[in-house]
Amino acid sequence: MKIKLNDVEKFYDDAGRKLTIVERLSYVFPEAGSVAIVGRSGVGKSTLLHLIGALDEPSAGAVWYDDTNVSALSDTARTLFRGANVGFIFQFHHLLPEFSAVENVSMPLIIRGVSEREADRRAREVLSRVGLTERADHRPGELSGGEQQRVAIARAIVVQPRVLLADEPTGNLDLETARSVQELLLAVTRELHNVLIVVTHSVELAQSLDIVLEMLPGGDLRVVK
Repeated sequence: MKIKLNDVEKFYDDAGRKLTIVERLSYVFPEAGSVAIVGRSGVGKSTLLHLIGALDEPSAGAVWYDDTNVSALSDTARTLFRGANVGFIFQFHHLLPEFSAVENVSMPLIIRGVSEREADRRAREVLSRVGLTERADHRPGELSGGEQQRVAIARAIVVQPRVLLADEPTGNLDLETARSVQELLLAVTRELHNVLIVVTHSVELAQSLDIVLEMLPGGDLRVVK
């Protein structure tokens, strides 16, 4: 799936002063492969990722997925589009603490109308793929940080999204666990033949991806690799 940013802008009203985060940004992402977005803290990388993933609306311009202008969709239509096409992985896993790993992973399927029995089967299959077969019935509080991130990855890929977005996916992990998660993300991208876009401060993670873009103040993207 090709993602195209067409003159995208994002700005806020800060006590009567216009605060611009992204200004007239145009860029076309590859249909498959992996992309890192790097840059100094506060430059707006997470904001850009939210715009790309249709979690936030641009103040101007448009975000296209193939022939669909997701910026023009209603809130309901945009939510349904995201659920069918986009998987999200965040630095803080946002797992529901009262539910087991398999229940957390099942949730996107159940929301899409899949039966609980089938959702459970598919969730356990994906948890096995990320090496958590024996931990499927544990709650997040009983899992290590790396295991929680693997659950978050399983939840993101259980619907086989065409676009996978990750915001600092290794930011809270030790070096060894971070490398394991890095390898898992790349393996999943190859398996699904989708596009992976990662916001990261990790030089090692960024350099392992196909394309590296540096986000500059004002939201412009400079190709580093």
